Amino acid sequence: MDIRPLVRLVDDDTDFRRSQELFLGMSGFEVRGYGSARELLDGDDFRRPGCLVLDIRMPVMTGLELQQALVDRGVTRDLPVVFLTGHGDLQAAVHTFKNGAFDFIEKKGDPMRLKEAVEKACVFSVAAYERADIVRRKRAAFDALTEREKDVLVPAARGKTNKEIAAALGIGVETVKMHRANAFGKLGLQGALEAYRWLEGLDGPGVDERKEASE
Repeated sequence: MDIRPLVRLVDDDTDFRRSQELFLGMSGFEVRGYGSARELLDGDDFRRPGCLVLDIRMPVMTGLELQQALVDRGVTRDLPVVFLTGHGDLQAAVHTFKNGAFDFIEKKGDPMRLKEAVEKACVFSVAAYERADIVRRKRAAFDALTEREKDVLVPAARGKTNKEIAAALGIGVETVKMHRANAFGKLGLQGALEAYRWLEGLDGPGVDERKEASE
């Protein structure tokens, strides 16, 4: 996964957009400009971290409407939105923050404010993407275990003894030991505490029900 941050700048004012692309590019950011909300929605897969810099007032689809479309897609959870306005619209600013905006910058203000907001947003986004990537890798590793290895791993990580696990699963203690060793070995785990920490933050099919059963 490419985790280099990408700044998506959406503004229908071509001259302003290009000037900000140049400014942010000279500040060290990789920038991709879009002239409308539709261009962004059709032209970006949102797989890379970074941020979205949106003009709040655009024709056809406004920045507020674009933000809502991105929220509905789940894009803004790990991809912060920074709004640009030339109008100092307080009511709009309040609305954007309620909908999860990261910052709200006036176009005619200090350009360093935009640079600082973009930098903070990108740092946040990269960290979020890295966490999500770790979870995806863990999920893939967990899914690669056999069903019995999963049955043993989860309660073992939650402090159950081999004897307790064997009784719950209706299998022998030696069989539990074998599956436990296999699961720990495949995941590179040294003990129950490390397994517990490894499983933290991992949920979904195959995990939740086993956690509940081992309580």
